[in-house]
Order: sequence, then C-alpha cells, then structure tokens
Amino acid sequence: MIDPATDSVTAPMSAPCSIVIAEDDPQIAEIQRRFVERVSGFEVCGIAHTTRDARDLIEVMTPDLVLLDVQFPDGDGLQLLRELRAAAQPTDVILITAAREVDTLTEALRCGVIDYILKPLVYERLEQALASYSAQRQRLRELHSLNQQSVDNLLPRTGASAAPQPLARLPKGIDALTLDKVRCVMQTHPDGLSAEQVGEQIGSSRTTARRYLEFLVSTQELSADISYGSIGRPERRYRPSR
Repeated sequence: MIDPATDSVTAPMSAPCSIVIAEDDPQIAEIQRRFVERVSGFEVCGIAHTTRDARDLIEVMTPDLVLLDVQFPDGDGLQLLRELRAAAQPTDVILITAAREVDTLTEALRCGVIDYILKPLVYERLEQALASYSAQRQRLRELHSLNQQSVDNLLPRTGASAAPQPLARLPKGIDALTLDKVRCVMQTHPDGLSAEQVGEQIGSSRTTARRYLEFLVSTQELSADISYGSIGRPERRYRPSR
C-alpha cells in the first residue's frame, strides 16, 4: 500500500528495537526516554538508576541496546559493561557519559561499545547514533556471506575514509534510514539497478527510490547512465561509482 504523504510503499512492520536506559540521574534518564520515543523503531523497555538494577533489568528483559552511564552511586558502568561481555550477553551498548578521559574511551572501545556520546546529550546526536545502529542491524540481517567490502562498510573504523560524514545534514525529503537501505542495495548490485528495481528492494515506490538515487549521484557515490530495454524504452540505471 502506498502512503500518499511519503509516496512510499508501507513495509511490513518489524518489532521495535528494545532499549534499557541505565542512568543514575532520574531527570536525565527521563530526557533520554523522551528522546528515544521520538525516534521511529525504538522503544524503552526499562530504566535503571543503579548498576544493580541495570544488571537485573538487562538479564530479565534482554534488550537489544543499553544506553549506559559510567558513574553510578553503587558502582561503575564500565565494570557492568565488562560483566556483560564476560557473560556473552547479546546486548549492544552506547555509552552516554560526562567522562572525558581518554582512558575511559579506550576501555569502552575495548569492551565493544558501538558509540560514545558525551553529555550534555543532544537529541540530534542520539538520533544519528540510533539511526546508524538500526541501519547496521539491517545490513547484518540482509547479509548472506561476507566479502571485504561488506565488512568495511559495517566497520566504520576501517571504512570511515570512504563513508559519508554521518553528521552532515541531509536535504529535505531524504532520511538517514532509507538512505542507508539504498546504499546497502547498491553495494550488493555493482552491475547497476533501475529506480523501479531499487524501490522493490527497499519497499518503496519508484519515485521515492529515484529521489534517493539521484541524491547519491549528486554526492558522487553512484553514477547513472541510460540503457534501453527490450522494447526500446530508455531507462536510467544506477551503479556504484568506480
């Protein structure tokens, strides 16, 4: 079914990404909850103000993602992170903290955090982090096998030089999640696709797909040329830039 407001085909609903907020300050935790609720595809399933409560919530709720502070009245968020990793807990972690020490960031990276956000928390920064996380989860779901390019696209520390700047403001009518879906489709079809084919892949109309494809042409991530189908109708085809 096409949504007239967005000119896109309604995709099948998937379960939202569940989040536990672990933050000792109730007011900051409430701000984080309200921020998360503004981002489509995410829901808060619990809030903890101590490491003990956070540990129990994560064990019971098994959330997809934890927004974790470092300083708690009863312990250290980094220690909780180490425990989660030692227990092979299938939960991703974003640190949201006032800790500006390089050692804290180094330890967080060693423990596998997917992002590190400094307080005071800004909505746009959290939105960008959640959008990137959602896009990466989608890429992983769609992968059937690995090649070096797909690995580099998933690991920003190895693929950052070729990746677009994540904080750049997108033009009106282009959202980050759909843009990442289009990028993922094009990366797996180096021989090129038409706007109609891309629309079928991402669950949108041809018009919507063409808008995103032309944006990627404007940033030189894609190139476009004209091909002629079996009945001679010209068709614009898009492929990753060499």
